[in-house]
Amino acid sequence: MTQQDIRPPAAGPAPVTLASVPPEPARRPLISYVLPVYDEQDGIAAFHAELTAALAGRPELDFELVYVNDGSRDGSLALLKDFAAGDRRVRVVDLARNFGHQLAITAGLDLAAGDAVIIMDTDLQDPPQVSLELIDAWRGGAEIVHARRRSRQDTAFKRATAHLYYRLLRSSTEVDIPLDTGDFRLLDRRVADELCRYRERSRFVRGIVASMGYHQSVVSFDRDERFAGETKYPLRKMARLAVDGMTSFSTTPLKMITRLGFVVLVLSLAGIVYALAMKFLRPEVTVSGWTMLMVVVLFLGGTQMLSLGVIGTYVGRIYRETQGRPLYLVREVVGGPGPGADD
Repeated sequence: MTQQDIRPPAAGPAPVTLASVPPEPARRPLISYVLPVYDEQDGIAAFHAELTAALAGRPELDFELVYVNDGSRDGSLALLKDFAAGDRRVRVVDLARNFGHQLAITAGLDLAAGDAVIIMDTDLQDPPQVSLELIDAWRGGAEIVHARRRSRQDTAFKRATAHLYYRLLRSSTEVDIPLDTGDFRLLDRRVADELCRYRERSRFVRGIVASMGYHQSVVSFDRDERFAGETKYPLRKMARLAVDGMTSFSTTPLKMITRLGFVVLVLSLAGIVYALAMKFLRPEVTVSGWTMLMVVVLFLGGTQMLSLGVIGTYVGRIYRETQGRPLYLVREVVGGPGPGADD
């Protein structure tokens, strides 16, 4: 055998071992913000700047900003599209018309893809910095984090009516709705998915969330004044939301009709007894009284109309639900993906 015949065999490819495979980088949690917008052109730029500044302090997280244009009549949509063009984390959902605040929130939740979803308004009354405290509570194990208003910069009338309403609602429903909380809250992904299954039209999102259970916690904050523009919840809309909240989670108004009926029955029987007693015991002073007749007729008529109105509210809710129409219509969705956009 020659020297050339005893050459060592050519080296093959090195065996692949687990130690030689580089580990995949851990995926950063994605936080979605659902941000309903309606005629906010005067303050939306300031809100976006403050929000993005707050998020810059959390480089360990990814963010997705889902702005929902709820049929704005001013230049809000153009500003939102500018945000989307300059920031890949921004997505804009343009609804076909104004569907209302609660349905705008629903549209954003349907699109949000984050591991946690934060719902907040865009008028800077809910400080963006507080949303980071909600994230901390979520990372601490909470599945729902409510932002409770410790104080609020509103008129005395609005503070008083809100204080009274929340306590009346809580006392008359079987659901433990946290006091002094609006729609500013964080939802875990599992909770958000379950919430998307609730498709009733007359929505009261804060009540639905409270009724779901899960591990809930509260972060208190001081609510600021509106940065610019006018409130999008005047007294008329606040009253409608209050009715939706009451009729969504309580049958107390229907029970009150029954109690009122008993009261009217007792008063009617008392009036009959009084009339018969006067006729037989003191016939000389019995005079047909026009005033008494009008009082009775108006009282009974008012009671009946009030009862029909309450019943009609519940029947109207049934009618809207049985129609089965879409909750909202989307004209277009603008913007790119949120995850990893700022890598």
